[in-house]
Amino acid sequence: MSYREDQRKKAIDMRDAIFRDPGSGKFSKKKRDFVLQDPSLNLWGGIREDAKQYFKHYGIPWWKGNEDDPTGHLLSSQVACLNHLYYVRQRKDIAIALLKQLNPEIVEALVIDDGFVEFEYIGKKQYLKEKSFTRGANCTSLDAVMLGVTSKGNRIMFLIEWKYTEIYERANQYIPERAAVYDSLITRSDGPFVIGMDPKGFYYEPFYQMMRQTLLGWLFAQNGETNCDTCVNVHVIPNNNVELKKKITSPAFQGQDIHDVWKNTLKVPNSYMPIDPVAFLQCAEDLVDTKSWLSYLKGRYW
Repeated sequence: MSYREDQRKKAIDMRDAIFRDPGSGKFSKKKRDFVLQDPSLNLWGGIREDAKQYFKHYGIPWWKGNEDDPTGHLLSSQVACLNHLYYVRQRKDIAIALLKQLNPEIVEALVIDDGFVEFEYIGKKQYLKEKSFTRGANCTSLDAVMLGVTSKGNRIMFLIEWKYTEIYERANQYIPERAAVYDSLITRSDGPFVIGMDPKGFYYEPFYQMMRQTLLGWLFAQNGETNCDTCVNVHVIPNNNVELKKKITSPAFQGQDIHDVWKNTLKVPNSYMPIDPVAFLQCAEDLVDTKSWLSYLKGRYW
């Protein structure tokens, strides 16, 4: 059984107990057991109304949701990201602990909008010259961002991409319109990628998305976005999703897994950090007032 199938079965089995929802909500115009009829229940109760208000206030569209609610799809990675990280927005102690998990030199977490985590981040201006510039829709964005300061005073921006049950097939996304935007950045001698790489190798998911987010992080640092000195791309993927991690979709790349492949494309391999969601949040277990939140995550996702 694949990880996606396992998580789908788990979601259906726990649906009544956790969500008190009969399922059979519509997704792609079909009723499905793993889609809630009340999509708002897809968000943990401790963050539900605040998260919905946040998306509405900032004009962020929900993936496959509507104006007011997220999708009812229980395997949504956007919803998984919010359930894991939204609670951290107003908890500086948890924010510092999470950033220390990524970089032990972090001593402080900084507010980035009106909290310690900002979602569907695209930057203050359109660095990549893409046609659209809307948070969470039709342009390169980050599922979440956090900002930390090291003991030496360096400000690091952590760009977080959250995966859950995603699986990608080998499909070439290379078209002239995209090449005109990204190829010259991929091959820049002062850019983040190893010199001499063929841009066409980057146009297969998930590498196409990873390429765009890496370029965005590099441009953030070049332009002092949020006054950061450097950026780190954090790839959160469950360890058990081997169908995503082990499948090298681009014929131009080789490696043990997508993390190994990606580090080999970078001039600074440590600017990319893969981590399992359980490992990422384990530091919060010893902090006060986290039991309900972590219990929910363990029961639903872990």
